[in-house]
Amino acid sequence: MPRSLEGRFPTRERPTWVGHVGLQERIETAYGLLEACRLCPRRCGVNRLKGEKGFCRSGLLPIISSYGPHFGEERPLVGLRGSGTIFFTHCNLGCVFCQNYDISHGGHGREISLEQLADLMVELQEEGCHNLNFVTPTHFSAQILAALPQAIAQGLNLPLVYNCGGYESLEVLGLLEGLFDIYMPDLKFADSQIGQAYCAVPDYFEVAREALKEMHRQVGDLLMDERGIAQRGLLIRHLVLPNGLAGTQEAMEFLAHEVSRHTYVNLMDQYRPCYEASRHAPLNRRITRAEFEEALRITQQAGLYRLDGF
Repeated sequence: MPRSLEGRFPTRERPTWVGHVGLQERIETAYGLLEACRLCPRRCGVNRLKGEKGFCRSGLLPIISSYGPHFGEERPLVGLRGSGTIFFTHCNLGCVFCQNYDISHGGHGREISLEQLADLMVELQEEGCHNLNFVTPTHFSAQILAALPQAIAQGLNLPLVYNCGGYESLEVLGLLEGLFDIYMPDLKFADSQIGQAYCAVPDYFEVAREALKEMHRQVGDLLMDERGIAQRGLLIRHLVLPNGLAGTQEAMEFLAHEVSRHTYVNLMDQYRPCYEASRHAPLNRRITRAEFEEALRITQQAGLYRLDGF
């Protein structure tokens, strides 16, 4: 299970990182994006190199809430020995129904250095995890890139998973190409007006459409080994919301017709009112069985057949 970082590391200044051909140039480019931050499509413009903070409330160094082998992820990631998750604190979205609100909104976590982040990566590999799963990495994508050379120098060779909310910059995704083996974005909404109301972004679907197509271009459909463990590809999460607020029909038709009908989809039925959802009808209730069955019917009717758990 993911474990707390409390007492694990003393906070240190930003270290120098080990050079790596090709990767070093990407790191420098990514850190250049922090100077007037545009790591995500919000493009806050704050100087995170000087500790300034924008929407995600994150500065220069990464903040981690927990890490460890995780057995609650999708089957192709968990396998027998778990997915090696590193949970980053804060988020570039502002979902009023977030189930990890203590981390994303509350800021629970601890600042660590890049050297320490690299050590965590290697530790998870040594524990036997099948992959290295960066959870909510968007606002720390530059720091993740900067930690990779040292982890690689220590023998890191696991598939890397980019586990994000789907609101991603094409510029940053270009820097990740060839480094991340598995993209696992949410596809939260198919209507950006809904995204504005409940996630504080005016263009969620427009941005997510292009981001997901770029992810698929880079890694293709999900590929698994003979044990059913993911090695490379795209895996989509779609949380079914009350009253069809997630726009499941349009979202699934987009995946089937503009990404790939072979897309692996986790259609999730675990919505429950969390954080501030109780103030936002109809998000103030769980979904019904009939609502989920309708979402499943829509997904299958769109031609998608690789469904996690079905």
